[in-house]
Amino acid sequence: MLKLFPNAWEKSTYDIDYARLYELGYRGLIFDIDNTLVFDCAPADERSIRFLKEIREMGFKVCLLSNNKERRVKMFNQEIGADYIFRAKKPRPDGYEKAMEIMGTNRKNTIFIGDQIFTDVCGARNANVKVIMVGKLGPKEEKHILLKRVFEAPIRLAFFLCGGHRWKITE
Repeated sequence: MLKLFPNAWEKSTYDIDYARLYELGYRGLIFDIDNTLVFDCAPADERSIRFLKEIREMGFKVCLLSNNKERRVKMFNQEIGADYIFRAKKPRPDGYEKAMEIMGTNRKNTIFIGDQIFTDVCGARNANVKVIMVGKLGPKEEKHILLKRVFEAPIRLAFFLCGGHRWKITE
């Protein structure tokens, strides 16, 4: 069950204390895109563009990791210019490992940020990378993801009942 729990939970990607993560020695950030940085299937917006620029200026390396086709990821990344991996086959660890290789980081100084348990959290755990799970940004999602959310609900409840909402990345 713990493999389904993230290391920390935040309401939104934009609520994470990135200065604190940098202080703790993290240098690589791997992000899911849809419902993590922008609404499902949306292009990069002003907030996501500004945010990704700011965290790179802080000194973080950034890589986007998505199970989507290249067309979707490339469209999102057009104004951002980050490294990216498409068709990542999350929860397999390969994409996470490739992202760290691209960024020149390792398991100890990299964090993954995403909104789904069965792909994002499990994948990061399979790759032995710390993971911060965030609440999804919007209600619109593809049907297969909506179905997964039904199965995620009891896991989220268990996470919160175990005090998971108070867990933070501390090392």
